[in-house]
Amino acid sequence: MMDVLAEINGSIGSVGYGIATIGPGIGVGLVWAAYIQATARQPESAGLTRTYAFLGFALAEALALIGFVAPLVYGTGA
Repeated sequence: MMDVLAEINGSIGSVGYGIATIGPGIGVGLVWAAYIQATARQPESAGLTRTYAFLGFALAEALALIGFVAPLVYGTGA
């Protein structure tokens, strides 16, 4: 008799992507929180800090896209 502890059906990559979105989500929140705080402290620098906020947002979102594509590219086909 064979004992099976657990059987995984479906794509484990989707679970990995769900976990991978936590980091970029926190990163985007921190970027915009820092921008709001900097603008509240020094409103005349809003234009300059907005550029850096969008740059930080884009880099954090790139990590989310990499986390989405990596399981698709490196996943094992059945």
